[in-house]
Amino acid sequence: MAKDLLTLLREGGLILYARHGTATVGVDQANGTFQSCQYQRNLSEQGRQEAVYYGQMLRYWQIPVLSPIIASPFCRTIETAQLAFPNIQVQIDPFLFEIFMLGGNLSTVQQNTILTAFQSMVEMKPPQGINRLIIGHSFPRDVGLGPISSMGTVVIKPKGLGQGYEILGKLTLEDLAKLDTI
Repeated sequence: MAKDLLTLLREGGLILYARHGTATVGVDQANGTFQSCQYQRNLSEQGRQEAVYYGQMLRYWQIPVLSPIIASPFCRTIETAQLAFPNIQVQIDPFLFEIFMLGGNLSTVQQNTILTAFQSMVEMKPPQGINRLIIGHSFPRDVGLGPISSMGTVVIKPKGLGQGYEILGKLTLEDLAKLDTI
């Protein structure tokens, strides 16, 4: 019988790609810099609570997470990581901004370049016994990992550089709470 998802998550060697918590309504202003949170959509109070809960759930289920946590340069992704795991270092990966840009008007070539780089990122296996956590953005429909709900997580099994990856599951925050029944 196949191992259940919770067992696989506890064993590690997976990549958890999570979308940040619920953000405020509005639009990110292109002229703002990443260090200036006032030019960005930020976590709402609900989003902050979701982030804290997300970290609590991973600890509750004893799902090991590698330090550092990888986050997009947006304030909302960094804050999500810090609230979920206050004791784990956060490393900003500017590439994750490219994932955010997939929702814009990119040429097929630009889109494919980003998706190829993303594939390389999620093909690399983390050390056995621990999972790599990436906090980024949702993808457009039918692109990359597709739409991801706020604090939703795509569980990815990397097969090694150049070998592809397998999606083991797509979890909402509610799914994470009842992981032992999935």
